[in-house]
Order: sequence, then structure tokens, then C-alpha cells
Amino acid sequence: MAKSDPAAKKSPAKDAAPKEIINSLGMKLVLIPVGHFTMGTPRDEKDRTPFEGPQHAVRITRPFYMGIYEVTQEEFENVPGTHPSFFKKVDGQDTSRFPVESVTYDESVKFCQKLSALATEKAANRTYRLPTESEWEYACRAGSSTAFTHGSQLSSAQANFNGWHPYGGAERGPYLERPTTVGSYKPNAFGLYDMHGNVYEWVADWYGEKYYAESPVQDPKGPPTGKFRCLRGGSFRNVGSYLRSGDRYPDLPNRRHEDHGLRIVAMVGGTGG
Repeated sequence: MAKSDPAAKKSPAKDAAPKEIINSLGMKLVLIPVGHFTMGTPRDEKDRTPFEGPQHAVRITRPFYMGIYEVTQEEFENVPGTHPSFFKKVDGQDTSRFPVESVTYDESVKFCQKLSALATEKAANRTYRLPTESEWEYACRAGSSTAFTHGSQLSSAQANFNGWHPYGGAERGPYLERPTTVGSYKPNAFGLYDMHGNVYEWVADWYGEKYYAESPVQDPKGPPTGKFRCLRGGSFRNVGSYLRSGDRYPDLPNRRHEDHGLRIVAMVGGTGG
């Protein structure tokens, strides 16, 4: 698990926050605690790009809830009432629990806004948004410092990606060439599924190639402006190196692609904003 931050003491009320919540759509979210970690990748990590460094200390000072799964096709359709996914129909598969994909950054933000506006969610004092890039990496790593949350190797027995091109000496495996049901692989130490692979996940930040060199230590939120937004986690169509915890991918906020999806964060009452 991620190291607790001695500088961030919680009150008894915050300590009593439930470890998991289920919202009015049945979406499960787990509490991600405050803590600190080293963001970015070491210089000797295989396939590292210059935009994954320099490594720098980050402190997450507010706990937050994060969806244990990527937002599914069914969940996305239930809020905006639209169904953008390319993989709506796959022979022999119930795609309602596939991650929604072919969503833009702007549509992802709108989903969070509409979910927050539901009367049941307002009554529960829950506000939804995309995670920041630092929150996403902190949650993905879950206390690890290796290329992946579970170690330095990756095969397609551990995540949904192009298993013909594994990472770190892992054995070759199947390549589905499509998304699959969320939660099909083992979760990380925080209880989050598919942080590696399945679909890319939009995060809130503008993409900055040099931002890591000037990032604040406490709760960084990315550059104030930019052209591209960030995506994290890699997808079903990528080779293993693109699924590393520190890998970053930029794209235009209005770009629609068959492997672009999202995962939500919720701020609940005393968990901050």
C-alpha cells in the first residue's frame, strides 16, 4: 500500500469514512487514502520516454474515492442517454459490462457533471470528476515503484493488451483485439481493476511535456493551459510498454477513439474537493 503521510493527520470523522461506497447507479468506489509517492519513471526503466521524468515527490493531501472499474457502457448510457461505443456488439459477449469507449475528454467531463447532478447523488453529497494525473498514478501504483503495480513484468494473463508483445521477459499470451468485461483480471493493492490495459483513461490534466520539472509537491493539477489532455493506463490494442504505471499519452480533448474511456473519482463530504 502507499505510504501514509505523517504530515497529513486525519480527524476522527474522516477516519470513519467508509472504505467503499456504492452509488445510485451501482458503481463501486474505494477510498484512496492520503499519502506520498515518487511520480514518474526511473531513467533505467525499459521503454521510458523523456516525458515521464524527472521523477519527483508528490503528496496527496486529500483522500478521495475512485471507481474500482472503468465506467461501463451501461453506466455511461444511463446518465447521458447516449451510447458512443464502437464495441456495442461482440459475438457471444454481454458488452454492457465492457468499458465505455470512443468517448472524448469533453464527454467524460460531462458524464461526471451529469452524474453529480442526479438527485440521489446530490442528497449523498457526492461530487464526481476525472482524477488528476497525479491521483491516477498514485492510485495505480498503490505503493509500488516498479513498472507495473504488481511488478516489473506484464503478460496478457494479467491485463488486456496485445499479449504478443509482453513486457519484462513475460511469456507471450492471447491478444483479444477488443475491450473485455471490467474486473476480468486481478486488482491492485487498493482494490482497483484494469489500471493497466483494457481502455485508456482520460485524466483531468492538460498534458505538459516539461511539467514534471516544475510540478508542485502537493496535489499537482497539471499545467494551467495546453493543447492536449492526458490519458493513462494503456489499452487492449497496445504492446506491454504502453501499460506501464508511468506512461503518459496526450490527445486532443475532442478526439474520439475506440480505446479511449474513463474512470471516475468522487469527493464525498469531508474527503475534500
